[in-house]
Amino acid sequence: MTNFEETLLKEVATLPESRYADVLAFIRFLKISIIDDDQLEREFDEAIKDARATALKYNITEEDINAEIRAVREGKDKK
Repeated sequence: MTNFEETLLKEVATLPESRYADVLAFIRFLKISIIDDDQLEREFDEAIKDARATALKYNITEEDINAEIRAVREGKDKK
C-alpha cells in the first residue's frame, strides 16, 4: 500500500460513518470523469442489464417503477 493510500484510508477513518457514501460517490465521480465515452457507454449498458435482471428476479414491472417515481416526486412536491 502506498503512502497516499494509507493517508486516504486514515482520513476516511476519521469521518463519521454517515459521510462514507459521500466519499464513495465522489471517488466514483472522479473515475467517471477520466473514462472515455465508449467505456462509459459499456458501463451504462451493463448497469441497465443488471437493473433489468434484478427487476425480473423480483418481478418488478415498469409500472411498479413508474409508480415509485411518481410517489417520490409527489412527496418532494409536498415539502
